[in-house]
Amino acid sequence: MDFGRLSDLRYVDFRLPPDHPDTAAALARASAPAAATPSIYIGCPIWTNKAWLGSYFPAGIKDADYLHHYARQFNSIELNTTHYRIPDAPTVRKWRDAVPSHFRFCPKMPQSISHDRELYNADELTTTFCRSISGLDERLGHAFLQLPPTFGPEHLPRLERYLLDFPDYVPMAVELRHPAWFADVRLRDSVFAMLEALGKTLVLTDVAGRRDVLHQRLTTPVAFIRFNGHGLIASDYARATAWAERIAGWLQAGLHTVYFFIHQKDIMHSPVWAQFFLEKLHALTGLEVAPPRIIPQPVQGSLF
Repeated sequence: MDFGRLSDLRYVDFRLPPDHPDTAAALARASAPAAATPSIYIGCPIWTNKAWLGSYFPAGIKDADYLHHYARQFNSIELNTTHYRIPDAPTVRKWRDAVPSHFRFCPKMPQSISHDRELYNADELTTTFCRSISGLDERLGHAFLQLPPTFGPEHLPRLERYLLDFPDYVPMAVELRHPAWFADVRLRDSVFAMLEALGKTLVLTDVAGRRDVLHQRLTTPVAFIRFNGHGLIASDYARATAWAERIAGWLQAGLHTVYFFIHQKDIMHSPVWAQFFLEKLHALTGLEVAPPRIIPQPVQGSLF
């Protein structure tokens, strides 16, 4: 994730902002039955992580087996491949069958819809995309609409119309990037309220160069969080602790589901960070999510 990435972090305040004033009310309105167990999903943007061969993946596996082994380390993925093409039915079935039933895919909306057409005249493409990913069945999490930095508030009517018409059988999370969405408080809050009224989850992005997109406004009982790390420096671990504490508080207030996606430049850092984060979250909530682990590798040959 290059959006908002900085090379110089000396002047970045990485502390999490306080919750938006309307977050508590949104959670209270959508709270689950007391017996419901919250769901925590954590993952990366891709599964073809060749650097994990011989550590988190068995050495020597075929490319076709990467997803199977990825799903033994993480229980979700921010599915970026769908941003570049709409998958056909056999591909979707192959993905679905490669992972356990508790795994969740969060497919990114095609750039032909979000960036090229900017939601204009995209009904047919949207229907094709939604029908395609619905083949993931219970393994489908939230579709992820990432709007480009050029898509500003002047397109609010188009965004509202698109979300109103979006197929209701596919849950959706929306990421706003243009700075103008956040510059005017009244506009910002009206857009947040619109997303809540439509039942669309607003993405939270924790990235150094754009702290305005870390607005801490939940619009549904689902938190969809994108975390941009910096190579396991001290602030990465401090942010892991802060996120575990914030999510624990949201879960107590009625949050149902968390999707947490880790972006690190060095993919070897993502499992390490995830393990630390999940340990902190478990200590605060008691929720069990298996962390990624280095797996034993078969020994080739012997002297005896």
